[in-house]
Amino acid sequence: MTAPSKDLGQARCVPCEGGVPPLSAGEAREQLKSLEGWTLSQDGKVLYKAYAFPDFAGALRFLNAVSFIAENEGHHPDLELGWGRCQVSFTTHAIDGLSLNDFICATKVEALVRPAAA
Repeated sequence: MTAPSKDLGQARCVPCEGGVPPLSAGEAREQLKSLEGWTLSQDGKVLYKAYAFPDFAGALRFLNAVSFIAENEGHHPDLELGWGRCQVSFTTHAIDGLSLNDFICATKVEALVRPAAA
């Protein structure tokens, strides 16, 4: 069973060493509803989003902030950096698919650019 999406920004990643099934396509689509602009890969194993910035320095600052989140959560995305852009891709390699950890981290990454209203 997965936690409600609205709580993911407060959730913590749980280490995944395998032995559990990945989220089903339906579960992944349900979690995706709370993430603006994120996409599931065609095979449903990767969650990703490309962010745009006015320059390289802005993209690099974002990448560093994402790296800080990843280290805190112990769940690391693939990051692609270029001039004015950074793509963030999450998957859980130990289960060859998506876990709740991927959506927890994506929610925290999204909060970097869309802070919650006070």
